Amino acid sequence: MSLVCCAIFLVLSACAVVFAGQAWARVIVYGGCALTGFAGLLSALSYLAGTTPGGEWIFPLGLPWIGAHFAVDSLSAFFLAIVNGGAVLASLYAIGYGRHESAPWRVLPFYPAFLAGMTLVVLAADAFTFLLSWEFMSLASWALVMAYHRVRDNAQAGYVYIVMASFGTFALLLAFGMLAGPDGSYAFSSMREGIRAPWQDAMILLFVLLGAGSKAGLVPLHVWLPLAHPAAPSHVSALMSGVMTKVAVYAFVRVVFDLLGGTGWEAALVILVLGGASAVLGVLQALMHTDIKKILACSTVENIGIVFIGLGLSLAFQSGHMPAMAALALSAALFHVFNHALFKSLLFFGAGAVVHATGARDLDKMGGLIHRMPVTAVCLLIGCAAISSLPPLNGFASEWVLLQAILQSPALPEWGLKVSIPAVGCLLALSAALAGACFVRLFGVAFLGRPRTPQAAQAHEVDRFSLGAMAFLALACILAGVMPGLILEGIHGTVQDLIAGGPAPQGRWLSLVPVSEDRSTYSGVLVFVFVLVASGVTALLARRVASSALRRGPAWDCGFPGNSPLFQYGAGSFVQPIRRVFGARILHARESVEMPDPGDLRPASFRVDLRDPAWEGIFLPISRGVRGVAERCNIAQFLTIRKYLGLVFVFLVFLLGVLALWT
Repeated sequence: MSLVCCAIFLVLSACAVVFAGQAWARVIVYGGCALTGFAGLLSALSYLAGTTPGGEWIFPLGLPWIGAHFAVDSLSAFFLAIVNGGAVLASLYAIGYGRHESAPWRVLPFYPAFLAGMTLVVLAADAFTFLLSWEFMSLASWALVMAYHRVRDNAQAGYVYIVMASFGTFALLLAFGMLAGPDGSYAFSSMREGIRAPWQDAMILLFVLLGAGSKAGLVPLHVWLPLAHPAAPSHVSALMSGVMTKVAVYAFVRVVFDLLGGTGWEAALVILVLGGASAVLGVLQALMHTDIKKILACSTVENIGIVFIGLGLSLAFQSGHMPAMAALALSAALFHVFNHALFKSLLFFGAGAVVHATGARDLDKMGGLIHRMPVTAVCLLIGCAAISSLPPLNGFASEWVLLQAILQSPALPEWGLKVSIPAVGCLLALSAALAGACFVRLFGVAFLGRPRTPQAAQAHEVDRFSLGAMAFLALACILAGVMPGLILEGIHGTVQDLIAGGPAPQGRWLSLVPVSEDRSTYSGVLVFVFVLVASGVTALLARRVASSALRRGPAWDCGFPGNSPLFQYGAGSFVQPIRRVFGARILHARESVEMPDPGDLRPASFRVDLRDPAWEGIFLPISRGVRGVAERCNIAQFLTIRKYLGLVFVFLVFLLGVLALWT
């Protein structure tokens, strides 16, 4: 069924090429994608429920005598559910949001192709088909990033993205080449049976970290993500951030947990450190920005770091022969994959609604939107609370399960892990606290207070399709947090297939028991009831008892008459203490103030310069080196025919010498 859905996506893409300029094309393409995604979602869920058998299909395509292999197992079914669920809601949102597209012919043809590419990656069961689908997904998403290429910085974002995507594909090509071995067995079923030396496993893991990590946004390979995700239309941004990064996580899990069968504790330690660094650096970058879509894009780096903490912890427990704890950590990682797809899609949908209503992406040009966009405000508030890991929402549930796994790390035999895992747990807790500050700032500056611009004062609610998609995701965030056991039960089969002998956490409708009942138990329903009762009683007391004692007066104007909206706390002033504590050392944040002399009528100015250490320390020197080498090699374009022939002769002798030494 999933392959049929891919074919329908491609047919819709071809139709959009012809009819993209028609007014009805938007409804047909996005509506067709929503229906097709819904069919694919039902198929994936039926497999996870055990009612539909999986299988492998071979088509006479691709490399000669090999064919294209496609298969569905529990791991691919779980990620197919995420891809198709995201497709349904993004397409529903786009039916209304797409009315305002200035160039639909640049979006409609590539949107179904993007969905087809992600689906094919998850279904692929051989290296050639996987890499071909991976590159197809990358090119389709790149075209969507470049849809508004005339907007400032979008062309640079597309360039950085395509370079990083090509680099990631090359790294995965090397990984699959080493997995295939000298026999060249491209099918995943043959790779699972391969026998490799430990150094080969280490090299494969390195290449997979580079390939899948660059697409997922793992530090230090994240530099493209804050540029490319905001450049795309909002429904595409939701898919790239909420779904495509999960396809990259799928690639990592497929290779490392399935084809490799695990790693040593040293490799697990590297993954843990990268995950912890991604979690903290991502949320710090989100705090420094004022562009609402860049904030959400940087927050994706943080959540990908949380996922990789869970994956690294699972590999560490596997190396220590603790399958039950390995299953617990893997369940937490997959649970957070599911949760992040929910609340990040919700937040990008809300950001798209706000940008459409105000015409701005800068938080300091918003304010007071809660009165003009009440439904969007409520949905975004739920999304902000979920991503901040506040109970009883889903973000808290998955991070709580992950913390329970971290608490079991003292039982590991290696002292390096015993010391490092608690440190990574501290980074996880720090990232959760900073995420709370980040999204308090986002919601408070954008929706509370008074409008800072006339456009914000005239904002209006968005269409019903967009509101319906946001309301559904907000409800899903609540239900997944209140009943996390239901989700973990759905993940149980996937975890069992990847980690033999490791039962998943005991998930129930009303409670969650990660290890045992005498150690820890979580009941989302009880927490939800407590929050409702406590909030209701507090509101009732405030209304009945404290209201008579309230005294209303004008807001404090800082000693300046006029009570301008500019006197409110802005996005920059809110984060200034955090920027001075963390940003100066980690992000090299520099504040510069220009104060004119007395009598000078020029306004004072305040500017903050941020620098990504990964960009300046790794990618910028590489870029300069490549440019320098290219300039020096440019002389090869102006050689005579004799020099060209001599150069060919020298290289021929060199290659023959290498061949003679090799044999």
